[in-house]
Amino acid sequence: MRSFMVVLIALGLVGFSAGCSSDGSNVRTKQGAVGGAAAGALAGAIIGNQSGGRSLQGAAIGGAIGAVGGGVLGNSMDEKENQQQTAP
Repeated sequence: MRSFMVVLIALGLVGFSAGCSSDGSNVRTKQGAVGGAAAGALAGAIIGNQSGGRSLQGAAIGGAIGAVGGGVLGNSMDEKENQQQTAP
């Protein structure tokens, strides 16, 4: 139960950081990383809990993998938008 509370607190902090302001140049990269981290942490916590009661470790691993994946996807979207804006 304690690890579940830690996961919920971590997800809450990640959610609050999603509201941070940005200069607009890489908004989707940041949003993708935050969203991916939250989704990955949630999925990792559930999977970790179901496979041996290690929800905290699962949340940490899932959050890291989700942040990287979401950041890469968001960066790709930012690059595509930047190319479209600079095209004649």
